[in-house]
Amino acid sequence: MTKDLSVTLLAEAGPESEPLVSFAWIMAVALLGPILSYATGKRIPAVVVLIAFGVIIGPHGLELASEAGGVHLVKEMGLGLLFLLAGFEINPNILRGREGKQGLITWLICMVSSFIGAYAVLGFSRPTTAVVLAIAFTSTAVGTLLPIMKEQRMLDKPVGNSLMVHGAIGEIAPIIAMATLLSTRATWLTAVVLLAFFAVAFLVAAVPKTVHFFAPWMRRAMIHGAGSTNQTIVRMVMLLLGVLMAVAAVFELDVVLGAFAAGVILRQMVPEKFRTPLEQRLDVVGYGLLIPVFFVCSGMAIDPEAVKNNPWFLVLLIPLIYITRGVPILLRERFSNTGSQIRGWREAFQLSFYAATALPIIVAVTDVAVSSKLLTAENASILVAAGSVTVLLFPLIGSLVKPAEDYDEEDPKERQEALEKEQA
Repeated sequence: MTKDLSVTLLAEAGPESEPLVSFAWIMAVALLGPILSYATGKRIPAVVVLIAFGVIIGPHGLELASEAGGVHLVKEMGLGLLFLLAGFEINPNILRGREGKQGLITWLICMVSSFIGAYAVLGFSRPTTAVVLAIAFTSTAVGTLLPIMKEQRMLDKPVGNSLMVHGAIGEIAPIIAMATLLSTRATWLTAVVLLAFFAVAFLVAAVPKTVHFFAPWMRRAMIHGAGSTNQTIVRMVMLLLGVLMAVAAVFELDVVLGAFAAGVILRQMVPEKFRTPLEQRLDVVGYGLLIPVFFVCSGMAIDPEAVKNNPWFLVLLIPLIYITRGVPILLRERFSNTGSQIRGWREAFQLSFYAATALPIIVAVTDVAVSSKLLTAENASILVAAGSVTVLLFPLIGSLVKPAEDYDEEDPKERQEALEKEQA
């Protein structure tokens, strides 16, 4: 009955009103997500609720909403802002040290193990399909994890610091691997295109200083409009994001590369004392509108029938993601000098589960793979579903194994229980 009503509603909606009807349902879900997450004691992340309801209201569910019209653009901007915020959080200096170099080695180990696991265990006949899965498996959803890390006050702790290292590499490396390994162009031509993109990004980064040099009054105008209805600083950030995403799209690269580059550039442009206020404003724009739309639309792309027809595939993918991404991190943190401050098995386990959490890159990789006919739409749905499960399951496991000193000091009972577990 409900499905018939929704189909009738969308059928009667003209080309102009259909996107608005879809957007209304998506925003209803966006509001409901955090409320239901709170009702579960935040055991289920709001992101997972958004994805689940996306499945329900999407084309494969009740058909209440679709990505028609401008909804797809809002989704793309949500994906872009998610990666911009991730790039903005990452300090490039940590990637230049020992921990960054060791993190890259760890990622390469994960890539090899993921390729072997996908090719041997899943039995795909085409090696290129195994490459698709390997890239997806080695990603880290640092943008998705940031709200969780902030809520648990972990960003300034060893696990949080190491997660930012593995998260940065787990976003940059898969993006570059996706551009080089999944491209229909020759490898040398892809390398030229990447160099051209980075050259454009460098020029874009130089624009503010150049403008300030030739027109100092522009800086005063920007500052004057920053706190008013003009919101010039936020508009500048959105321009930076839009330009680099557009450049990436024109160069036939994935837009997440442009978005992540925008975040890294923005961090270098903004003085440290202004970063927190700017981030707060971007959080309002991102988490208030754009990013929830991305997660709901990601759920709308999942075909429950495909998951139902291949449940073993989903069951197999989830532990495989941890084995090929989390386990190498766990072992290297315990038995190698990675330069991190990780102490003991608990912190290493916690880091491994957080770092194995993946979703946005999986969505990006599967989109490229399906359009390139390297992956079927059914398998892409299952991959996205597996990524959604990691967002639900892995941070939950990570929070259960955290060291006693990471528990809230204002809750002596919780801390005492953790100490007793460690002593046991």
